[in-house]
Amino acid sequence: MARRRIRAEANIWPGFVDGLSTLLLVLMFVLSIFVVAQFYLGDRLQTVKDELASKDDELARLIAQINSLNDQLGLAQTERDRLQAQVLSLEDTIAQKDEELAGLAAALATSQAAVAASAEELEAEKALSEEQKSEIATLNAQIAALRRQLASLQEALDAAEAKDREQQAQIENLSQRLNAALARKVQELQEVRSRFFEALREALGDRTDIRVVGDRFIFESDILFGSCSATLGEAGKIELDKLASALLDIQDDIPSEVNWVLRVDGHADQSPLGPSCRALFDSNLELSAQRAISVVEYLTSRGVPERRLLATGSGASSPIVSGYSAAALAQNRRIEFKLTER
Repeated sequence: MARRRIRAEANIWPGFVDGLSTLLLVLMFVLSIFVVAQFYLGDRLQTVKDELASKDDELARLIAQINSLNDQLGLAQTERDRLQAQVLSLEDTIAQKDEELAGLAAALATSQAAVAASAEELEAEKALSEEQKSEIATLNAQIAALRRQLASLQEALDAAEAKDREQQAQIENLSQRLNAALARKVQELQEVRSRFFEALREALGDRTDIRVVGDRFIFESDILFGSCSATLGEAGKIELDKLASALLDIQDDIPSEVNWVLRVDGHADQSPLGPSCRALFDSNLELSAQRAISVVEYLTSRGVPERRLLATGSGASSPIVSGYSAAALAQNRRIEFKLTER
């Protein structure tokens, strides 16, 4: 039993050794493969590292090139902008030149047209027939005749102008003589007026209600008319008789060529017409005019020629004193007489 046990144990050991050897061989094989793989992988890794380093260098070089290209691109863009500005300036210049060229072309076309027209006229002149030349000669003769007629007319015009100047001188001489004659007549009328005023002043005496103002005799209306009346009173007629007598005394001494007239101007005061007066007259203007007419009619009845009398009414438009006192109103109610020319 024991012997069989030892023999069995002796038989197991070689198998164990063989299995262990086999295991060691497998391990050695595996280790060899690992070492070989490690070596291969390390070599490959180094190669990859070298390649990566090379790629990094290449990348850095490319980055440097890109930066350089960016700088060049910036310079190129600046240069492009400058060139674009130059292009725009050149385009403007070209446009201006085109306009100038168009103007020159138009001027050239005009000149060519003028030259062509001149050439056509020259050709037309060359192509004139003898008959046309004869007509031109006839026209030239007619123009010469017209020029002679014009010269004759100019001579006649010069003669007429000379005669006109002579007549103008005569007219000026006559005008001077007429002015002198008128001045003499005015002087004569002034002398007659002075004589009339003097005679009338003597006839009227020293009445304060009859005054001489400049070249006018002024009668207050109260002397001639009652209140709101255009009918002469007896006292007024007496005063007007004196005036008519003085006028008739001097009328023969007035030169016949003086167209004299005694102007009778009626004036009213500024007071509005009362109710009873408005029943007879529409206004102060009508009242003053009617009073002047009454004076003219009376003087005519006393022998003063009607054509030498002139009646006008001015109403209250021309007062000689201001204010509304009784004295002021009385002075503004008046009849004025003025010896003048018609």
